[in-house]
Amino acid sequence: MEGPDPGGPRGTFAFGRRARLVLRRVPVWAWRLLMRAVRDGEISRFNVDPVASVQHWPEMDFTGHEASAAQRLDVMAPDPAPQGLLPVYVYFHGGGWTSGDKASLTKYCASQAAAGMVVVNVNYRKAPRFHLGHVLQDANAALGWVRHNIERFGGDPLRVVLGGDSAGGQVAALITAATFRPLLARHYDLAPALPAAHLRGLVQHCSVADFSVCFDPGFVLSLNFIRMLIPTGGDAKDRLPLREAAHYMSPIEWLDSRCPPVFITTSERDFFYTANLNLIASLERHGVVVEKMVYGWNSPNTEHTWQQNFRFPESQEVYRRLQSFVSKVAH
Repeated sequence: MEGPDPGGPRGTFAFGRRARLVLRRVPVWAWRLLMRAVRDGEISRFNVDPVASVQHWPEMDFTGHEASAAQRLDVMAPDPAPQGLLPVYVYFHGGGWTSGDKASLTKYCASQAAAGMVVVNVNYRKAPRFHLGHVLQDANAALGWVRHNIERFGGDPLRVVLGGDSAGGQVAALITAATFRPLLARHYDLAPALPAAHLRGLVQHCSVADFSVCFDPGFVLSLNFIRMLIPTGGDAKDRLPLREAAHYMSPIEWLDSRCPPVFITTSERDFFYTANLNLIASLERHGVVVEKMVYGWNSPNTEHTWQQNFRFPESQEVYRRLQSFVSKVAH
């Protein structure tokens, strides 16, 4: 079952149709200022009326060597705890790789835990101080922690679903691909912490799934977002050209028929609408089971990463479909 059919002109951006004339090639510094300005408001707004029917273990170090605040995770589980081990949903927040925090996803994650799963809400190091390899290494370390520790919280390490929104969706998808694409894993110096067979599903909310859209004229993010994610050390002549670097950043280039089932939610109001439609088409060509919810322009509550805001009926429908998806793929 798909979500509402998209309607209205294709390729429109968030905040209104006129925003297409303004939100073009936003530089990294402007994005960081915007995210810093809205951070505290998002954390409080998205977590109004906390979900009480969960157990919550916050700020757990997943590195084992006195991690920074950026290398910690929260675990949530139903309260009271049911008998037997539950599927595990590991979530990576968005924020353009430079911003964001797991704190804004607390209610989102608690809502999923209350529905009958153990949820792991992950922070990670951010750009521009750290590059994409560091981000993925943190994500992989978090999965290693899950593999060795999640049973203590009632989770089954053999039944894991990864998810994320925006940049976090890209992280979840690349880590999934790295479990069965050795070339990608080697590129980021990863030894995948979870076997591919333990990853039962992938969730993509407004994901940065296809970096090719960044090269389209007038796209919302500047190409400096790609440059920012490339390692800057070593000899400049050894650095990859921008399009080749983007190839290694694009989940769409690496997810093939070995990918587990995928649940994708996007909207015509989403910055990455086209990227998500491209991902859907690619996965379906590979024969991957894809469930999707695609909203049109006439759904005003579906701006980029609307899924975080519980008060929207569209978000609540995403939660219902997500919970059904996890139940099916991680049974």
